[in-house]
Amino acid sequence: MDKIGKVWLVGAGPSDPGLFTIKGFRVLEQAQVVVYDRLVGQAVLRMMPQTAEKINVGKRSGAHPVPQEEINQILLDKAKEGKRVVRLKGGDPFVFGRGGEELELLVKNGIPFEVVPGVTAAAAVPAYAGIPVTHRDYCSSVHLITAHKKRGSKEELDFDTLSRLDGTLVFYMGLSALGDICGGLLKAGVDPDMPAAVLERGTTAAQRKVVSTLSRLKEEADKADIGSPSLIVVGKVCGLADTFHWAEDRPLGKQRVVVTRPKKRSRKLADRLEALGAEVILLPAIETRPIEDNKPLEDALQGLERYQWIGFTSSEGADCFFDALYRRKMDVRSLAGIRFAAIGSATRRSVEKRGILVELQPETYTGEAFGKLLAQSMAPGERLLLPRARIGTEQIIGPLTEAGILFEDIPVYDTVWEQIGGTEFKLLPDDIVTFTSASTVKGFVQMMHGTDLSRIRGLCIGGQTAEEAARHGIRVEISDRADVESMVEKLLDVKDSGWK
Repeated sequence: MDKIGKVWLVGAGPSDPGLFTIKGFRVLEQAQVVVYDRLVGQAVLRMMPQTAEKINVGKRSGAHPVPQEEINQILLDKAKEGKRVVRLKGGDPFVFGRGGEELELLVKNGIPFEVVPGVTAAAAVPAYAGIPVTHRDYCSSVHLITAHKKRGSKEELDFDTLSRLDGTLVFYMGLSALGDICGGLLKAGVDPDMPAAVLERGTTAAQRKVVSTLSRLKEEADKADIGSPSLIVVGKVCGLADTFHWAEDRPLGKQRVVVTRPKKRSRKLADRLEALGAEVILLPAIETRPIEDNKPLEDALQGLERYQWIGFTSSEGADCFFDALYRRKMDVRSLAGIRFAAIGSATRRSVEKRGILVELQPETYTGEAFGKLLAQSMAPGERLLLPRARIGTEQIIGPLTEAGILFEDIPVYDTVWEQIGGTEFKLLPDDIVTFTSASTVKGFVQMMHGTDLSRIRGLCIGGQTAEEAARHGIRVEISDRADVESMVEKLLDVKDSGWK
């Protein structure tokens, strides 16, 4: 009998990746197939394994949703292939997510499954808008209602019953029926001055809200041109929005930032931005891969006594060097007498965490400054080892050559351009894109082929990175120092003051 796979119904939450559950993330990491819809946030979509087959059932031929019956069949067929299948759904799969319908065919065919609940929009979106859906002084219950009818159904909402509920009403998928909802509740006797709200794109940097009264909500929402996806909330608690607002008050609460660093290096910057309220999209533009069967590096390690200095131009170069040292069963004792230099603070930390102190680091973190500092510091006859990228900046080489420094430039890793990875990614007009090297710029430009780059705001580390970005028409700002904290400081300074 052929091996049968398994299906996980995973709730992705409303959009903010910080609301994606730990279990959901761990399950997603192991997926071989991911079936996802349009309500899953961009940042969560970027978490899908690059090797997984990705099936977008949120739209077909541009805009048409895949029928539910076809989605059910996809899950069954992929599981029958023996695959680990994740059905990734916005919010919670059992709160108007049609999760029960998707399980029925799996149960009928004996397919194993698990359900991973997610944070539902009814709880998260109002919270991000400053609206507690329950409050002892205002209401004692909350009621979730879908305004989206089943295909062919003529069933209408029971507004008489809803009007008698002493609680908060939360309507899903109701923007197109906003007038009918407000009119039905008013006709059923709800106070025209009852506080009510429409919440658009909740938990994202682009979230907006209109808080008004039930009688004026439709007019005010139309005036603000509120769009989907939106949640409608009716109840006294909506009157607290002006008191309890918080999400947009954070320093970067209205800003989406795209981080293009390699995935394994992106977390520090992403964490700092998220702590300030930014919506962060991880879009690694490059990947670094150690060069295998690297004979020049092996020869260098075998003859370390030839070198008086080792200089590192990146954290990746340092990691590749020390990893190769470890594979040869050599430890730091084999480096006795060798002095170390690093191009910047991040590279320095990568070296020093191995128990090696760095003696040289230029004030300006550029290849030219690094080369000049080494040339000035090395004694005649001393030899330098430079383990770095196969395609590295030539700025470091000039000063060394001019000074007659003996050095060996050994490639230890390759820089590979990343791909989008099978999911749609769309830059928004207010996005800020961070670049930490010229390579990340080049990789990003390849990813965004066909995009008008002149409208992109790029925050860059160092002049060389900024020059590469400007060469492609990207508007640039440069951090004062070549480190994450300086990038964040610069972003806070310039985000609202107009980009060059």
